[in-house]
Amino acid sequence: MTTTHRFVLDRLVTPIGTMLAVTDREGALRALDWEDFEPRMHRLLRRHYGHDGVILEEGRAPAAVHSAIDAYFANDLSAIEALPVATGGTVFQREVWAALRSIPAGETLSYGELARKIARPAAVRAVGLANGANPIGVVVPCHRVIGSDAALTGYAGGVERKRWLLTHEGVSRSSP
Repeated sequence: MTTTHRFVLDRLVTPIGTMLAVTDREGALRALDWEDFEPRMHRLLRRHYGHDGVILEEGRAPAAVHSAIDAYFANDLSAIEALPVATGGTVFQREVWAALRSIPAGETLSYGELARKIARPAAVRAVGLANGANPIGVVVPCHRVIGSDAALTGYAGGVERKRWLLTHEGVSRSSP
């Protein structure tokens, strides 16, 4: 039997578009995505919680989420580090997502470096797939993962947003 989760869906205005924040009743982020990628967010929620596993109710995310996201975009880059997150996903995916949270603002890792960080150096592709299935963008900073040649590889929110986020965090980019 599938458990149905009731989450709150809020919309947060940022300098690079409206974010969709999905929180549970304890205030943990369950998803954080961009409004123009809302279908992707729903797809990930279905994948992690089952086809009928989530009911989203429009509402307001906790004040702590609002203030942390606002502070992050106002250059307090560490403001989002303490936000609680809770995800579905496999044990491996959650391991990758936890490793993503350990990448400091202003730094990047390649997929290979991330695979080595979780002691699975041969799992580069699996790390890439887990990175792409991350439901909590920015707070679980998948944008800090780049190609082995330092190229900005795909980002679910769009490469331009990835570039903006990295520049915002102080990553100097010389590649296109």
